[in-house]
Amino acid sequence: MSSSPVEILQSTFGYKSFRPMQGEIVDHIIAGDSALVILPTGRGKSICFQIPALCLEGLTIVVSPLIALMTDQVTALKELGVAAECIHSGLSIEEKRRINDMIQDGKLKMLYMAPESLLQGRFLSFLRSVKVSLLAIDEAHCISVWGNDFRPEYTKLGMLRQQIPNVPMIALTATADSATQQDILHQLGMPDTKMFLGSFERRNLTIRASAGQDRFSKILRFLCRFKNEVGIIYCLSRKGVESLSNKLKEAGYQSAYYHAGMNSISRNRVQQRFQNDEIKIVCATIAFGMGIDKSNVRFVIHYNLPKNIEGYYQEIGRAGRDGLDSECLLFYSWADKMRLQQFMDDGEGNPTFKRVQTEKLDRMWECATAASCRTNLILNYFGEFRAAGCGHCDNCLNPPKVFDGTIIAQKALSAVYRTGQKVKMDILIDVLRGSSRQEVIAQNYHEIKTYGAGRNLPFLDWKDYITQLLNQGLLAIEYTQGSALKTTPLSMGVLTGNQKVDLVKFEKSKATDKKINKGQLVRDELFEKLRQWRLTTAKARGIPAYAVFNDATLQEIVQAKPIVVDDLLMIDGIGVKKKGDYGDKVLEVIRDYLLNQNHKKSIKGKTYLETLKLVNQGKNPNQIANERNIQLLTVYNHIGSLYEKGESIDLHQYVAPDICETISQKWEELNKPRDLKPVHEALNGKYPYHQIRLGISWAKRRYR
Repeated sequence: MSSSPVEILQSTFGYKSFRPMQGEIVDHIIAGDSALVILPTGRGKSICFQIPALCLEGLTIVVSPLIALMTDQVTALKELGVAAECIHSGLSIEEKRRINDMIQDGKLKMLYMAPESLLQGRFLSFLRSVKVSLLAIDEAHCISVWGNDFRPEYTKLGMLRQQIPNVPMIALTATADSATQQDILHQLGMPDTKMFLGSFERRNLTIRASAGQDRFSKILRFLCRFKNEVGIIYCLSRKGVESLSNKLKEAGYQSAYYHAGMNSISRNRVQQRFQNDEIKIVCATIAFGMGIDKSNVRFVIHYNLPKNIEGYYQEIGRAGRDGLDSECLLFYSWADKMRLQQFMDDGEGNPTFKRVQTEKLDRMWECATAASCRTNLILNYFGEFRAAGCGHCDNCLNPPKVFDGTIIAQKALSAVYRTGQKVKMDILIDVLRGSSRQEVIAQNYHEIKTYGAGRNLPFLDWKDYITQLLNQGLLAIEYTQGSALKTTPLSMGVLTGNQKVDLVKFEKSKATDKKINKGQLVRDELFEKLRQWRLTTAKARGIPAYAVFNDATLQEIVQAKPIVVDDLLMIDGIGVKKKGDYGDKVLEVIRDYLLNQNHKKSIKGKTYLETLKLVNQGKNPNQIANERNIQLLTVYNHIGSLYEKGESIDLHQYVAPDICETISQKWEELNKPRDLKPVHEALNGKYPYHQIRLGISWAKRRYR
């Protein structure tokens, strides 16, 4: 190994230290051992094989299921200066030949491939002629029939251990319950391999669920908090995807739709524009997602109930991959559940498979309708058991107030039955509240026993409680009969008093006005400036915006406000190459912004920039002190600090080289004191304090 894993992490990837478990996994793989790694999306699975790939001699093969995913990851690696390529069906013969030559010449470190391409006999023979250091199976849940995205071609990957023996293998996935974990190990032929199982909890995600009525209105209210942010909205049907996207456009949002029924050119265009932040919201079926390696997705909305927790958890994993706070909103309805159940009943598969899928749908329903911690329910599902609340789901943040709602339920169910099970929700509520509207009187509903039985509850309360009854399966909506409410097989137990019904107390949402202080305003404005620069830069280079810097890196830049290039190396996500590629331009954006904020006098770093600007205009320290109305020594402090950090300032115009050498030697003899006074006194006051200050700065930069 030419460099240690930590050195590569810092210099190439720009991170100060490994995240939990990463270092242990990297050391395990470099030692020549195989592993199954299960870490949630955004926890840095890729680092677990990318750093060993750069440490080990030879070629690392990465198996990935989608061309878009491979292309994005290779693009990001090339931005870091890593020799990486991918082979897929879209490449020309010339491109494939060029990559093969790189492999033979030992110039390629990482090769991404789909399983179909890798397992071709001729290519496997070719690989046996070169040194392969590591096999990485990404999205490993695809190999298992119990996984949420089974790919039959993945099941053949087990033969790799025979075709390319004595090579460590690392399989990685974000979502796998215990059955899927064991099946992955079995399919890959490594039953005794060490498993690294990280916590499934993602603390930066706030998970919320809401009943499926008035979804679009709720989405618009939700989006008010995500102005100019990026998000994905998942829908069950292609028609729903297109309809929702068009409605969002009409509401003024940058939206597009994506589904498998579109041609490849249209899909690729949407995906590319989304990657480049030209589109803020994509409404999509689950066909969109696995191929998206985009770090700055701030929200994920599920317009319909997902079919299982694995799929749901993987899809919300598209949000907040940069570690910043993000939100997930899940809509659910009994109609969604019944529709998914029908798909399963009508689909292919043996009875055992269908039974398991039904049970998984039931668990997803429990998660959506839970009155307790949703995160814990998900963790328990994956075998990570915890009792204490997570503190970042809706039920923990605003615990629902549950009460005995049996009488309310009986009134509603009785009214449905007595109106002939042919009225929709609004009419039913009017009957319960004793309304005299024409539709009620014309059908003689004012004569039934339950007319006016619920006049003590407001309209919105009734709407919420009836929705809860729908979600509990005690009522159903017959959409083919004008959305009429119907009783279900579960209704009779409530009507006869044999079944208790718990309801969550209805509370009107309270609007809150957030006050933004000046510091936050500065951070928001500078962040937008940097995002605009990033978008322009990414377009010019033909790469996704996040491949320049992700949002977490931009946020850290905004917080630190570095004003010299070398300070950028202290920011997570900026290594040596990215500092060289983008450092000067980033500083230009920061400096231009800070120097033009005349009404904000206390911005960190601004005073140094104002001094630097005057220095670059050729003004001497006395002129700068007078013009800025600050102390002369303060000017020299600014000049010294800027010089220490690498700024191009001719220090010797202020203090001669031989004097700098004398001050430097004395400062070192005194064990580098922080104060100027000991050096000044040791030199018998021969040199003024401003020369002492600059002489020490000269020494610090020389030994930096």
